Amino acid sequence: MSSTAELRGTAAPLEKTPLETYVPPAKPSLIGLSRAELAERLGEIGVPPRQQKMRVQQLWHWIYFRGARSFDEMTSVSKETRTDLAERFTVDRPEVVAEQISNDGTRKWLLRLPSGDALQKAHEVECVYIPETDRGTLCVSSQVGCTLNCAFCHTGTQRLVRNLTAGEIVGQVMVARDRLNDWADRETPHGNRLVTNVVMMGMGEPLYNFDAVRDALLIVSDNEGIGISRRRITLSTSGVVPNIARAGEEIGVMLAISLHAVRDELRNELVPLNRKYPIAELLQACRDYPGASNARRITFEYVMLKGVNDSLDDAKLLVKLLKGIPAKINLIPFNPWPGSRYECSDWEQIEKFSEYVFNAGYSSPVRTPRGRDILAACGQLKSETEKLSARERQALRAMAMTD
Repeated sequence: MSSTAELRGTAAPLEKTPLETYVPPAKPSLIGLSRAELAERLGEIGVPPRQQKMRVQQLWHWIYFRGARSFDEMTSVSKETRTDLAERFTVDRPEVVAEQISNDGTRKWLLRLPSGDALQKAHEVECVYIPETDRGTLCVSSQVGCTLNCAFCHTGTQRLVRNLTAGEIVGQVMVARDRLNDWADRETPHGNRLVTNVVMMGMGEPLYNFDAVRDALLIVSDNEGIGISRRRITLSTSGVVPNIARAGEEIGVMLAISLHAVRDELRNELVPLNRKYPIAELLQACRDYPGASNARRITFEYVMLKGVNDSLDDAKLLVKLLKGIPAKINLIPFNPWPGSRYECSDWEQIEKFSEYVFNAGYSSPVRTPRGRDILAACGQLKSETEKLSARERQALRAMAMTD
């Protein structure tokens, strides 16, 4: 194994800029719009202001509670209004290009995103559903590619194509409910909802697409629609400090931090964003996170890299750094990708690390992957040059354990 100094090499740029922007289709989808935006669209087709509030509530119910796939299904809406809506808009979700189902019930979907630019290559993201005995967790993406350049992350080696829209983020949740027949007006095998938890741990850095992520998660958590509790939604960030407080104030979901190192020198290499927002500043933002408590702990994700960040000294410093923060630590065995310069820590070392953290009073489970037989954590539905990253893989291991 190379030394940390040898691994460091040339410093990666902190952030990438998007290569493309979203171009809406000629008939845009209403999915992802707020109630106020829906009212504006209704005004565009001639619905009088005095009727707009009622019509918005009807649309909201049909789209987000019943999962309607077309305006024809919305039988409580007047036929004239449905016709007018269908001429200008759709309720389309991302297109499912491929689906794989694991022996353990894990499902992975490759989703194609519509665009109004005929010259633009179709953009694709992956979405993964992991069922547990007491929950079902959906991992959702926020960008095509990623803003950041984390050294252990395969997506970090790829370009940032563009941010997803609020509709494309909400659409991933709706696709999962479509495929699982999991809308509120339908019966599931055990009588409970199948998608109970959402984690923003797929492709991208959610806090570099703040507005769309916020707008999407407010729709996902709306009690009159999809209705997933904010305490069952977790947003994972590499540490975009200025937007952490905003996430607590404007979204109010659970927070996860991709930490991965306890010393700035090493984290500068593993997570180059640390050069902009160092560990002390990041952890202070966690201490100040609105609503953090023992009942709403912050999750710290820590990928185990052999000879890099897995010593007992690292474990001791981790415990020291997190003092005063209501926290749990997810230890993720690293799964190397082609060309990766890191190796996974030995299992014995992972257990020693976990035992020390646990004895210090922190939950420190070691996550194992789900859906191995369909490569649900490796992005194999995409091309060999566009596999999902170690970040996605470690997220898939951690995602099913949201409080």
